[in-house]
Amino acid sequence: MSSAERPGGRPLGVAGKVIAILESFAHVPGAAGSRGLTLTEICRRAGLPLATGHRLVGELTGGGLLERAPDGTYRVGIRLWRIAAQTPAAAGLRELALPYMEDLYEVTHENVQLAVLREDRALYIERLRGPRSVPIVTRVGAELPLHATGVGKVLLAFADEVVQDKVMGAGLAAHTRHTIVDPGRLRAELAEVRRQGYAVTREEMTLGSCSVAAPIRDGRCRVVAAISLVARNSTADPRRLAPAVLTAARALSRDVTASWARDA
Repeated sequence: MSSAERPGGRPLGVAGKVIAILESFAHVPGAAGSRGLTLTEICRRAGLPLATGHRLVGELTGGGLLERAPDGTYRVGIRLWRIAAQTPAAAGLRELALPYMEDLYEVTHENVQLAVLREDRALYIERLRGPRSVPIVTRVGAELPLHATGVGKVLLAFADEVVQDKVMGAGLAAHTRHTIVDPGRLRAELAEVRRQGYAVTREEMTLGSCSVAAPIRDGRCRVVAAISLVARNSTADPRRLAPAVLTAARALSRDVTASWARDA
């Protein structure tokens, strides 16, 4: 069954086709960041004829839900991200996290990131950076692999075994020569993350950068997000940055617990 059909073989309506187009951007490395999809790729993923896809993609681009890059590829538009970011969970978490993220930035002047688990990817819902921060590939709305990022390792370490098995079974892509691609080695590192309470990466997603990340927990001790600092690998020691990140994560976890208890 193609993406353009409902169960039973019935054709999708316009809304269904639009949903199929937007869903075509799921699980594309960098689709919300540095890499986009061509019109042909979108239509193939969505199961739509090229003419139909061309018309709908054009309308979505005109409305700001998609963006067309200079190379002709398409990415998720900032307007769509802003709409998604207004969901109660995402907006509330970002609002609670920003004061702690700002404190971390003022102390370090490094990249500060907040991410949540979205199926088998890390979805970045907030980021702070400055002119002195090391360049990185993430931006708000980007989805990056769990095994190669600090926030991703935290989210994966505390995820259900089903998620861990899915990530391992799909294959661990090498983003740099330092990326962990052996499932056994990754599982051992995830166990260390659970033991010490934070994750460290060194040039595993981007050459020249290192990171330290810690979990954000709710009142039932479930990990609902991860916060991280990303710095230059040549000048920073992520383990020296860990206490600051852990302090922010614990304080934010207390705020999340209190806020979500009031809203329950």
